[in-house]
Amino acid sequence: MSHILIISSKESRYKNLEIVCSFIGEECSVVSPEQASSFLESTPGIQAVIIDAECNNATQIVKSTPSLPFIAVADSQQLESQLANVVGELHEPVRYPELARLIHRCQEYIRHKPGSNAKPEKATFQNLVGKSAEIQRIRLMIQQVAPTDANVLVLGESGTGKEVIASNIHYLSNRQKGPFIPVNCGAIPGELLESELFGHEKGAFTGAVSARKGRFELAQSGTLFLDEIGDMPLQMQVKLLRVLQERTFERVGGTKPIDCDVRIIAATHRNLETMIEKGDFREDLYYRLNVFPIENPALRERKEDIPLLLQEIVSRFEEREGKSVRFTQESIASLMEHRWSGNVRELSNLVERLVILYPNQIVDVQDLPAKYQHVEVNGFEPEYPDELAERDAINALFTDEGFDFSDDSDDEIIVDTTSESPAGALPSDGLNLKEYLSTLEVDMIKQALEQHDWVVARTAEFLDMRRTTLVEKMRKYNISR
Repeated sequence: MSHILIISSKESRYKNLEIVCSFIGEECSVVSPEQASSFLESTPGIQAVIIDAECNNATQIVKSTPSLPFIAVADSQQLESQLANVVGELHEPVRYPELARLIHRCQEYIRHKPGSNAKPEKATFQNLVGKSAEIQRIRLMIQQVAPTDANVLVLGESGTGKEVIASNIHYLSNRQKGPFIPVNCGAIPGELLESELFGHEKGAFTGAVSARKGRFELAQSGTLFLDEIGDMPLQMQVKLLRVLQERTFERVGGTKPIDCDVRIIAATHRNLETMIEKGDFREDLYYRLNVFPIENPALRERKEDIPLLLQEIVSRFEEREGKSVRFTQESIASLMEHRWSGNVRELSNLVERLVILYPNQIVDVQDLPAKYQHVEVNGFEPEYPDELAERDAINALFTDEGFDFSDDSDDEIIVDTTSESPAGALPSDGLNLKEYLSTLEVDMIKQALEQHDWVVARTAEFLDMRRTTLVEKMRKYNISR
């Protein structure tokens, strides 16, 4: 009940206003114009003020209290045109429809007053990340419905985080000390769903070797989250409707009714109204569940939340696996241009993939998978000094090719070659360095073999390489007698 203050010195006028306010169930107080200022300063909870416009100090009272809405009575045209917080005028004799309409205006004035919508504390919500208008709207709706026991229907595409909304409703409700039990109605076969929800008695069916509690019993004094309610078979919809209506149920194979003290939150990505038209979903169950619907927006509808979501998801991976990844501004801009058909779940999967590919590194646009690259950037291609390139080429020539020869004995391998050493001077028209180095390597191996009487073990020691590596290079270059 809102608290209405009536300011008037005319007894007939304020008596009539008191009667009408009492008739519509509004609590009201009456003060004289002389008492008005002090009463307004000392009395909290006033939601509307009905003021007699014929008071000498009416304009001064209205001006001194801009935080409250005023309804002017009698000749109020001049008063209403001058002051913004005068929401309308009331004509005598006062009638209920007109007064109810003006009181509603006062409620709107209070509801939308600058500074009245305090932002909820971040710590209040769990995993509900974002600062967009859509997320702020959802936070407000959660705060409004959580203290009640009203059934909630969360709607939205797959991957938008409908279970996150359901869990926040539970943890902000009076049932927060009770259990939060999620059930995916689409993941359980229809013939097993009844036993899963309501439990069964021993011997109720083949394989029921003992009694078992269902999800409704497990969720007593708590919240039952029915995910993908649109996938529930019709025969189970009938039984669920009965539980919602009678607040009792029976185990499969049992006859004893069990009281149901459970709050129901359902969710689906399907259009239930279309399913009702096709006969795939019961209309009466829909209206039982759809007491308080919450539309969860797709990620593409709140792209400004993507940087915060990336930060949150990376923090989870860092805490869980000790690895993280960072993003450039260009890569974040590219991700914000993506359509995200898989919504937040797709974003989380992408981050996990990038953490595996680039652990503790910075990711740019060219590091993203091709379908996420929506921003044109000039990729960086490093250039290396010539000395480093030549050194790498030489190291490649002498790298062990990976062959494993277990025989490291000193058996002699007799080889003979007719190849001549390469020329000592560089040709004037240039040369192929890699080919030249290969020829030089062959020449060195031949000279070392000849110097050590073709004993492979001593030649390998002289060249500071493994014997198996030398044998493989001799095979590779076809060094034979």
